[in-house]
Amino acid sequence: MREGADFTTDRRMIWIATIAVGVGALCAGVAVVLMWAIGFFTNLFFYQELSATFRSPAGNQLGLLAVFVPVVGGLIIGLMARFGSERIRGHGIPEAMEAILIGRSRMDARVAVLKPLSSAISIGSGGPFGAEGPIIMTGGAFGSLIAQAFHLSAAERKTLLVAGAAGGMSATFASPVAAVLLAVELLLFEWKPRSVVPVALSSAVAAAVRVYLIGPGPLFPVPAHGPVAALGLLSAVGIGLAAGVLAMLLTGAVYGAEDAFQRLPIHWMWWPAIGGLVVGIGGLIQPHALGVGYDVIGELLQGQFVASTLVSLIVVKGIIWAVALGSGTSGGVLAPLLIMGGALGALETYVLPGGTKALWPLVSMAAVLGGTMRSPFTSVIFALELTRDVDALLPLLIAAMVAHGFTVLFMKRSILTEKVARRGYHLTREYSVDPLEMLTLRAVMTTGVETISPSMPVSELVERCFSGTGPRRHQGFPVVDGDGNLLGIVTRSNLLDSPDEATNGRVVADVMETAPLVGYPDETCRSAAEKMAQAGVGRIPVVDPANPRHVVGIVTRSDLLKSRARFIDEEHRRERFFGRARERAAASVATPS
Repeated sequence: MREGADFTTDRRMIWIATIAVGVGALCAGVAVVLMWAIGFFTNLFFYQELSATFRSPAGNQLGLLAVFVPVVGGLIIGLMARFGSERIRGHGIPEAMEAILIGRSRMDARVAVLKPLSSAISIGSGGPFGAEGPIIMTGGAFGSLIAQAFHLSAAERKTLLVAGAAGGMSATFASPVAAVLLAVELLLFEWKPRSVVPVALSSAVAAAVRVYLIGPGPLFPVPAHGPVAALGLLSAVGIGLAAGVLAMLLTGAVYGAEDAFQRLPIHWMWWPAIGGLVVGIGGLIQPHALGVGYDVIGELLQGQFVASTLVSLIVVKGIIWAVALGSGTSGGVLAPLLIMGGALGALETYVLPGGTKALWPLVSMAAVLGGTMRSPFTSVIFALELTRDVDALLPLLIAAMVAHGFTVLFMKRSILTEKVARRGYHLTREYSVDPLEMLTLRAVMTTGVETISPSMPVSELVERCFSGTGPRRHQGFPVVDGDGNLLGIVTRSNLLDSPDEATNGRVVADVMETAPLVGYPDETCRSAAEKMAQAGVGRIPVVDPANPRHVVGIVTRSDLLKSRARFIDEEHRRERFFGRARERAAASVATPS
């Protein structure tokens, strides 16, 4: 790390980025395999054909038998989770979060195989899910496995895990920029070049490889809408509010269903089959609610919808999606949110002015996605990359941010972080500059340093500095010679390590630490805090860089808190400056001289 630089990144970023490029290329292939597997199982379950052609389950001719197809899929997934790996349960992104936050970014090789297989079976048997969550989890597993083959830190493994996740999403949706933003907003928990650069390169390489494996984007091309007028921008606010309400309802439904399954007196292995029964019944009511639903998204974005079917699509899709997710089956959340958000936007085209029949479904998709996942920038760029409709940027931004603001105010956690919180880990997703990074030791150090002579008897040191009745209550003191040169540091712990020394005629020079950690005036408080944490010390002398033996100050843990106190003051103290002159003039008139 270069002290005083804008960023803390070192040259290891080049090595990690090189590995990430390979991870991105690999995950593009993994994404292709997953999409092929979804098509294969869809054809096998609903059409009894051996084909990987992507088809919707809605066109099946099974009649009432179609109800039991998701049940069979759920039963298979339950068995895979019970006897293979429980980590395949869920929609992928929370599991990747948990691996990063709790598991030191180490994932089991079984997950890399079982997660895409279980997701393909789940979606192929009619599960109302998207492929993005599973591919994020699978790509992350491959990135983690590759990282474990090298001598890397947990932070570097995290970068490669997320590089795999971003590469998988980029290849699946032809959305390299949105994949990077999702990585930052949901997985990295930082915005640092050491992680963003490798992840971005992985995403870019995956998108480039996708062109040769699947074809170029966009996934859902739409006709150009043209610039949106002021009335349309105002309508986007209404779309954002409606999307925020839908996001709250969907999040509550998912975890309400999960709580209901938790109360069942049977093993969780059977839950996906029960959820599959609900999915099958919902498929009879609204067949287009089954499966990944990319065809439905495309029709909504083209303005090809009938008002009478939209309400049933939202209700049925929402119910079967929430129940299936709550049952612990395997599948993603992005595509279902796009479908329900698009259907809501399609309904709004009948009442909102300023847009077209195809614009509001797109705007509502992004708003519901941004509000439910608390990732507004990801949702905006994702919508742009899916459609390449740049003229929709302003209403997309407005609606997504309004939905995000609404859910932030009225929901404690998102659909993703709620799952992590239920596993005992609190996650904050606010990014800000570390207050310890904003101040140097010069600004917080104590300059009137109390020093100790090396010839002072230990008994006198104890009496003067460490006894309960002495005038000084510090925990440690620099030891200097007659010329003020630093020789070491003596702390209370030095005496506790040798409690009988005070009676043996020893002096400070016999018990002091002769090679203490030191800081420098222009060093950041964060750097000093890291030194102190690694060494387990509570204070360090600050020395002159030109003469490292000359003590110019001392910094303790309480001194480092000054930077935090300044931050709190800036956050909470409210002042008014305009009008102050008039108030002071009025006060001077009222006060006699």
